[in-house]
Amino acid sequence: MIGRLTGTLIEKLPPTVCLDVNGVGYDIDVPMSTLYDLPELGAKVTLFTHLAVREDAHTLFGFLHATERSTFRALIKVSGIGSRTALAVLSGMSVSDLASCIANQDATLLLKVPGIGKKTAERLLLELRGKLGDTHSTPTNPVNHSQTDILNALIALGYSERESQAALKTLPVEITVSEGIRMALKSLAK
Repeated sequence: MIGRLTGTLIEKLPPTVCLDVNGVGYDIDVPMSTLYDLPELGAKVTLFTHLAVREDAHTLFGFLHATERSTFRALIKVSGIGSRTALAVLSGMSVSDLASCIANQDATLLLKVPGIGKKTAERLLLELRGKLGDTHSTPTNPVNHSQTDILNALIALGYSERESQAALKTLPVEITVSEGIRMALKSLAK
């Protein structure tokens, strides 16, 4: 098993990077979160790796942080989740966001990841319950359904998720859905 590689970053072709380690170039598939945080070409970098061995290929997956790798390994243990889907999950959300989704049993963010449908999201919530919360210290807040409904309503009205999230932060926590939408629209109109 190749657990970690340190070398010179010589190529970035999403989702693959090439790392020169003492004259040997390793092609490593990385999530977009890792790709965005990598230094410029020619810089020295260390990646935590996972080697997936199949009949037709040996594929290296790389991560800047050990928590990303452990989360990737937890994801691929879930039935029906392959390494590409696990990579997509880590590209679509941070490890802390995923741990929060699992802890709160809320599939909202999971459903936004390409390739994750309702049944797959439910399977992830079920099979990863208690497994990510132990390795990632994420505060578990109870799911506030009115906040989720307000967010979904604002997005349905054409506002971006970023704008909608910013408007939600200005609202009191225990607000009704209709009043929350009304107040959020006023703040977005400013």
